Amino acid sequence: MNTYRTSEIANKTGIHPNTVRLYEKLNLITKPERLPNGYRVYTDLHLEQVRFIRMALKAEILQNGLRKQVIAIIKKASSLGFDSALLMNGAYLQQIHNEQKRSEEAIEITKKLLSGKTEEQENKVYTRKEAADYLNISMDSLRNWEMNGLLKVKRRLNGYRIYTGEDILRLKIIRSLRCANYSLSAILRMLDALSKSPMTDIRQVINTPAETEDIISVCDHLLTALSEAETLAKAMEVQLKKMKKLLSSNPTF
Repeated sequence: MNTYRTSEIANKTGIHPNTVRLYEKLNLITKPERLPNGYRVYTDLHLEQVRFIRMALKAEILQNGLRKQVIAIIKKASSLGFDSALLMNGAYLQQIHNEQKRSEEAIEITKKLLSGKTEEQENKVYTRKEAADYLNISMDSLRNWEMNGLLKVKRRLNGYRIYTGEDILRLKIIRSLRCANYSLSAILRMLDALSKSPMTDIRQVINTPAETEDIISVCDHLLTALSEAETLAKAMEVQLKKMKKLLSSNPTF
């Protein structure tokens, strides 16, 4: 097995030597042997571990503990537990698939809610508490959505807010998309587009931030980010198998 200095590992992976040392300090790579003068001696396996870290951390998705799963997989690989790491990676990939399914289902729910008359389109009106109870959400969520411009609520003469059937329908859409981890800005972008054109492609607009948006988060292009995370998870599996094979050919590592 080839050996490398810290600077060589850094050059081959496109990172700073201090980052290599940080990975070691955080137990993200296996601790290297040291020469009598204290210099670290890295091997091909260390090189592949660093490449694995760089690959794994490209995934931008943080929701529902996905980032924590990635870190756990990296640490398991650093301890040379590749069989366990492969199992963990399989679970990670499955959760990504679940998130993708949830995201797509939320879009389909939105389409159905918009496709025709529903019971909420009756003339009934709700107070804020009644609306929150009916939708099984907190009043704080309602306030937050209103403050962020997702809903403009009418008021009675006494100043109390009232929610119409149309408001409830809109809130159902917001709730469904938020449960699937779409950002408030992505939902607002979609709702604004629909108000201008009912024929708007919901899937396209909710996944495509406008160039004029100052700050863009992962959840503003959630479908793309999940697809990229899926691709990376599959590549992680290949890299884990490569490292496992490298270890088996050098059992004294």
